[in-house]
Amino acid sequence: MPGKIALVASTAPAAQEAEAELRPLYDFVDLAEADMLIALGGDGFLLQTLHQMLDQRRTLPVFGMNRGTIGFLMNEFRVENLLDRVGVARPFLIHPLQGDITTVSGERHILPAINEISLLRETRQAAKLEVLINERQMLEELACDGVLVATPAGSTAYNLSANGPILPLGSDLLALTPISPFRPRRWRGALVPESTRIRFNIREAAKRPVSAVADQREIRDIKTVLITSDRSRPLTLLFDPDHGLDERIAMEQFIV
Repeated sequence: MPGKIALVASTAPAAQEAEAELRPLYDFVDLAEADMLIALGGDGFLLQTLHQMLDQRRTLPVFGMNRGTIGFLMNEFRVENLLDRVGVARPFLIHPLQGDITTVSGERHILPAINEISLLRETRQAAKLEVLINERQMLEELACDGVLVATPAGSTAYNLSANGPILPLGSDLLALTPISPFRPRRWRGALVPESTRIRFNIREAAKRPVSAVADQREIRDIKTVLITSDRSRPLTLLFDPDHGLDERIAMEQFIV
């Protein structure tokens, strides 16, 4: 059986209504006392909740229930038998990315990302990026609208929209995917081990400004970004046994 459970909900009307239904039926505790967390909302709210836990350096297992739009990372919302569902839920570990970002002005930012870290041009001019893998130059100059690095959990989000590959959960791989590449024309991205250090240096950064976005957080006018996998702070998502995250990701490969 689960331990002490906290409940959080997004501000969306559907999530607020669901919270009002659940609170009288179960003995929820304050977040500071909880052993696990139930989150009501959509994928964006779940990512926001996970980021807050990373910022506070206190990560709890999260059982999300969809009261948003897509809910790819969520379970179906049901009021009944909630404790039984949580008690038999399957855990999945997610290792976030870490972006070590330096701006043109010399500011340094360390940002986590659960889905992806993307570099995007800020103006009408193409970005020009040097790409290094484990400090070895692999592309001297990538001219593009941008590029992203995605985790398996995030590979079905922005990465898939940019024609990147779907990565099975547990594959220990990262997807390196260009966004509208212009040169070199034939480069369509790469799969790299999760332990890889991926560095992007921005060429002509003043003339061709680039921003870095870690999930929902943006840093503008960047000079260099080092992306690594942070295995020191794993996140745990809980899913109903008949609808796990690994199965959802696998099924995405057959949706046309």
